[in-house]
Amino acid sequence: MKMKTLSHVLFLTVLIGLFSCENQSTEVQTSLKEVYKDKFLLGTALHVQHTNGLRKESSVVVEQQFNSIVAENCMKPEELHPSEDEYDFTDADVFVQYGEKHNMFIVGHTLIWHSQVPEWFFLNDKGEQCSREELINRMRDHIYTVVGRYKGRVQAWDVVNEAIDDIEGLRKSKWFEIIGPEYIELAFKFANEADPNAELYYNDYSLILPHRRTEAVRLIKKLQEKGLRVDGIGMQAHYGIDYVKIHEFEKSITDFAALGIKVMLTELDISVLPFPTEEISAEISQKYALVPEFDPFTTSLPDSMQTKLASNYVDLFKILLKHQDKISRVTFWGVNDAHTWRNNWPIEGRTDHPLLFDRKNNPKKAYHAIIELGKEPSKG
Repeated sequence: MKMKTLSHVLFLTVLIGLFSCENQSTEVQTSLKEVYKDKFLLGTALHVQHTNGLRKESSVVVEQQFNSIVAENCMKPEELHPSEDEYDFTDADVFVQYGEKHNMFIVGHTLIWHSQVPEWFFLNDKGEQCSREELINRMRDHIYTVVGRYKGRVQAWDVVNEAIDDIEGLRKSKWFEIIGPEYIELAFKFANEADPNAELYYNDYSLILPHRRTEAVRLIKKLQEKGLRVDGIGMQAHYGIDYVKIHEFEKSITDFAALGIKVMLTELDISVLPFPTEEISAEISQKYALVPEFDPFTTSLPDSMQTKLASNYVDLFKILLKHQDKISRVTFWGVNDAHTWRNNWPIEGRTDHPLLFDRKNNPKKAYHAIIELGKEPSKG
């Protein structure tokens, strides 16, 4: 009798254990990358502390939720190429190894940009502005070296970043000033030569604004007419609550897709904080003073704002799902609210809440809303 009772206990214990394992497995599978796996890639930007083990809890979120990663800073010229005769691939190598370990689609960011590029690029040995030929040679060396190092390992590159001016035409950056508008063509040419199999993208902000969208279409067409390969366009999506006009957002997607290229949201976050000017931009040089009225949620985000943030994300994802045949990737610019760049831009020291995970890596209402939306049967 005792043996029979013991056997029943053991049997029940095994059943409970199996049931628990199934529940745990189901939890893990409920993730962004799982729900959207047949639609488009879900990515995030990584700080070096995600890949070197210093942000372990956040890294768990990355590995559970995302199937694509982009380098937040460690592949920018000032990090990789601090002086003419010096390259430092320490952090970039770890970033790429991390992506390979977790079987992720790896995006290098960024080869040519007006910001976060060391001043030596543009100076000769006398400290004066260098010649056109000299800068072209430096660009070629930089792109060949960086892209060549990760040939076959990094699947895609943001070749040129933010080349369009906020008012009209192309930004009058040092690249433009010294080389001319051809610097964009040369960058794509060199990147293609360095790795013909990597996808090559143009990336820029505020591309839902009509004049910037028009300029981006003009730029891509010009590159295509010259026989240069452009595989996709990245729509940086540094938005704010109730900022996005959905019909403009959708028009940008369809206009870019009509060029025969992939369309991506590459730097998605939605700030819940008031913007200090009426002209919302993502120009990194913008800086304003910190005053209490621009930092209203220093302790927590009220439930009403959680709901509004979720609604904003759902509005975007409804359009992305409608055009999922045109969208290849959606990448959030950061893992959680604690480390988002929006805490320090355009006002340093604020407490923003723009992402899907809070400061303790807990999923927010916006996360659950996107998950549930992704589970709905396709209406296409």
